[in-house]
Amino acid sequence: MPCLSPILPSNIHLPSFIISISNNIKFSELPFKHFFNLDVLEYRMKLQVSKCSLQSTSIGQDGESDNCCKKESKLIWTNIGSNITEAQKKAISQLPLKMSNRCKALLKRIICFSTETDNLSLLLAVWVKAMKPRRADWLSVLKQIERMEHHLLFEVMEYALLENSFEANVRDYTKLIGLYAKQNLLENAERSFCAMKQRGFPYDQVTLTVLIHMYSKAGHFDHAKEAFEEIELLGVPVDKRAYGSMIMAYIRAEMLESAEALLKELEEQEIYPRKEVYKALLRAYSNKGNAGGAQKVFDSIQFAGIVPDSRHCALLISAYCIAGQSVKARTVLENMRLAGLEPNDRCIAVMLGVYERENDLNAALSFLIELEHDGILVAEESSLVLARWFSRLGVVGEVQQILVEFASRRDEYCATLNASTTKSGNASKTKRMMKNKTPMLPVNAIVL
Repeated sequence: MPCLSPILPSNIHLPSFIISISNNIKFSELPFKHFFNLDVLEYRMKLQVSKCSLQSTSIGQDGESDNCCKKESKLIWTNIGSNITEAQKKAISQLPLKMSNRCKALLKRIICFSTETDNLSLLLAVWVKAMKPRRADWLSVLKQIERMEHHLLFEVMEYALLENSFEANVRDYTKLIGLYAKQNLLENAERSFCAMKQRGFPYDQVTLTVLIHMYSKAGHFDHAKEAFEEIELLGVPVDKRAYGSMIMAYIRAEMLESAEALLKELEEQEIYPRKEVYKALLRAYSNKGNAGGAQKVFDSIQFAGIVPDSRHCALLISAYCIAGQSVKARTVLENMRLAGLEPNDRCIAVMLGVYERENDLNAALSFLIELEHDGILVAEESSLVLARWFSRLGVVGEVQQILVEFASRRDEYCATLNASTTKSGNASKTKRMMKNKTPMLPVNAIVL
């Protein structure tokens, strides 16, 4: 009888009932006929052989070996030798004493790593195979590499994220995205974000907040807004860090009204961003000379329970000065002094600049006399304003004599202050106050 299949031997003895059935069946017409096709089987065998040869070729491209299995069996861990530089010795000596030996072994190799002779992926693979690290070991190594500001940090982190012993989670990817964002490596950060999603890690509010900050700093406001909208779609309450990042995005995009509106929305929910956010919005209004907006933000700062300091007041004074409202600027300065805040050099320089634009020398001198009466002497920035003004008036010589008198008065004041505070045991307070009372720069020493 004819053979049932080309893969069966021709001399096989089959039962009689199978022979009778087979005479009436055409096996070539059955749906599973390809499973018995020798051409298909031969093709699959050739495919497996080609894959093995491809792996062998890719591994042996450097001429090291033609056999993958033999290559892997030869991977052994080796410590650094004695032929290292002094800088490498110093870096190794600064490794934490309580760090485990397995972590120190890898860090030593990373410190002495050479891009010409070493392969980082191979090094990490051998370390994992030999040392059997746990997640805590990976974190310790990454923390130390980041502390050293080593250039291999990103490569080690990307390798660790794919290693089973690292037990990666969404926070690890967020950390990597944040580090890329600090270096303005947007493409790398986006690639890491996509890799996180492909591995099945759901992004959360923290990750999206990092993206908002990254996109806003890079000038991609639309992407930052999309990330914020993604946070709102998560169905969880938006925290103040996300709101603060979005407000900063509005500020960087010079959309101050939108930033203020979002800030008001937060205040209605009794959510208050960090003081740096308020200060950034206040500075933006101040630089534009928008006194009304600056005053509203200044009031919001106090409403949020933040005590304004001399820098906040200086920004508000600057806003009024740029807007040409010197009377209100002087009022802010007086209120500042009544509140016990000593005007810094920036505040004084801004006020002197206003008097210069108004060409009101008498008001400026009266202002300086009041400051001197309170023991406040002008410093570098204020001195530059005065030097420019008096040089324009052609009275540099007369002013130089005044500056010498100011400097001598300052020395007498500090000597008296030092004697009185030393008796009372407040030497540290004396040093701090003397540091703040920097003398006015001589006019002839300033390049005009």
